[in-house]
Amino acid sequence: MNRRVYGIIGIRAKHANWNADFSGFPKSTGDGDFFGSDKALKYPMKKMWENNGEKVLYTKSMILVEEDYRPRTLKERYEQIHNSELKAKKGKAAGTPKKEVLENLFNSVDVKQFGATFAEEGNNFGITGAVQISQGFNRYENMSVEEQSILSPFGRLKDGEKNTDQSSVGTKITANEAHYFYHFVVNPVTYKDYVELGVTEGYTREDYNKFQEASLMSATAFNTNSKVGCDNEFAMFVEVEEGVYLPDLTSFVSIDELEGDRRGITLNLELLERIKSRVKVIEIYYNDSLLEVKGNIPNLAEYYNIFTRERIEV
Repeated sequence: MNRRVYGIIGIRAKHANWNADFSGFPKSTGDGDFFGSDKALKYPMKKMWENNGEKVLYTKSMILVEEDYRPRTLKERYEQIHNSELKAKKGKAAGTPKKEVLENLFNSVDVKQFGATFAEEGNNFGITGAVQISQGFNRYENMSVEEQSILSPFGRLKDGEKNTDQSSVGTKITANEAHYFYHFVVNPVTYKDYVELGVTEGYTREDYNKFQEASLMSATAFNTNSKVGCDNEFAMFVEVEEGVYLPDLTSFVSIDELEGDRRGITLNLELLERIKSRVKVIEIYYNDSLLEVKGNIPNLAEYYNIFTRERIEV
């Protein structure tokens, strides 16, 4: 693969909390704008790949040590998924060849997509990923935060107490409705130097297909207590000729209310219209049961249902 791809990934949160801060509230800037971090989007992607049997390095896994559980270290996780000991060179004792380490890193699907900072004794690598994802800002102006009190079925004893009439009270914090839009860019030539070193075949069309599939369904597939109600609702992929560079495409997105639960996404893509002779493909996926996509969109765009992948005629 040798063409850049620019695009947008849209996540809908309905009575859910897509990305909480340490206080439990949806993340926001100092100016009060709600956003989701790139890590919030990458995590369900990695879980989807892992569930599909892919090797995922940067994800939490537990190990039993002396009858107690703890998270694996980076070294332990590397050795687990690659079934290969990672040894540092000490004195006359040889360490793991750096080429072998790099080959294994590129055989981790998340490293192949997003890059890595691998800092282990004798093996320090910083790999810039072919896929770069921005922070995803909420574009829905009527978003509000809802706080629910939850009563535990269990009592809580203080030190020295034998009886209690009180149960623990917890809190669940969600957004009534939010629509987060992430900008991304796929730059296959990022790995050119590593191809020349012979440690990877580069970023391939197969790698891109894995990223595209995760962009369309990983949030929907990832159901936890706080993430139930979070769905992939929109994605756009713009494949361009070599030498074409595009800005953050989420700057050209707005969302408004239509009838009932339906929402309208407006894309002001005049920029793409002006360079469409150098645009190879525009694919737009969305939930047409709840969304209407409109705006200044080049006529070469193809539209699909994000869940069924059926062609939508517009």
